[in-house]
Amino acid sequence: MTPTQALMRAAALALLAPPALVAVAALSHVGHRLPDLLTQFTAPALIAAVVLCGVFLLGRLWGMAALGAGVAGLLLLAAWPQWTPERGRAVGPESLTVYSANLWARNADVDAIARSIEQADADVVMLIELGDAPAARLDTILAAYPHRVSTPRRDRTSGAARSVIASRRPLKRLRDAEGQGLAVLVAEAETSLGPINLVAVHLTRPWPFQHPYGQISQARRLAGLRAGLDGPVVVAGDFNSVSSGRIGRQIQAETGLIPAPAWPGTWPSALPSFLGIAIDHVWRSPDLALVERRLGAKTGSDHRPVIVRLKRAEP
Repeated sequence: MTPTQALMRAAALALLAPPALVAVAALSHVGHRLPDLLTQFTAPALIAAVVLCGVFLLGRLWGMAALGAGVAGLLLLAAWPQWTPERGRAVGPESLTVYSANLWARNADVDAIARSIEQADADVVMLIELGDAPAARLDTILAAYPHRVSTPRRDRTSGAARSVIASRRPLKRLRDAEGQGLAVLVAEAETSLGPINLVAVHLTRPWPFQHPYGQISQARRLAGLRAGLDGPVVVAGDFNSVSSGRIGRQIQAETGLIPAPAWPGTWPSALPSFLGIAIDHVWRSPDLALVERRLGAKTGSDHRPVIVRLKRAEP
């Protein structure tokens, strides 16, 4: 091996090391906050590994290409639970379309928000981080949704905001709460599938941006809320975590809810969605089946909206 070949090999190994580390962290299912932080980047790491394989093949680094393919395979295995959760077996002709979005509290692009909601043509709209500018024009943004409930305006360092659930059919508030960084709004909507419990949530950011146990305690509170609801449940919002991370696994274990597929990603919206991270989710109870999951048009937020279509699930 020549010095040049040795240098290229060392450079290739250095480039593959970060995706490999993400793969190990994601597959280990270790609950420590540092591996969990790496797990959030499973999908982008997979794309990086595939690109590196192509570069190595072009450079005729056959051994490195094979190693890169192995890393990509591990990352695909790690990302698979995010992308292919159980959908359930749908029954009946009736369906329910839900639009969920983190609008970002400082987002003043009211026209983009209105266009995104109108294009989605959903039955139910669930919004978090609704700032003052869109709140002032709520009748325009939600013109097709006369039934609405919302949390009070809350002042925060990142901008004043509130959560809103809106429906084409009658809707009633069950509760709202905020504590330990968790914002929650719970309502019951009359839908073509019958009464549905709707929960709009916003979990705090993960460590190192917030308290290391913040998300864990919030997921426990969410589980307590879910336990008090009878009938079908839809929980939607910004979870600041991929569904296969420790918070997603905790939510599944403690609530029995099922996430919608998490590709393409929702954050940051400035990137092409296939490069993004899916931290905005719609979870459902097992008595509902997922028919479709897609992204909505951009709203001016750093998050992309998520749109799902649900039906009753076969018992």
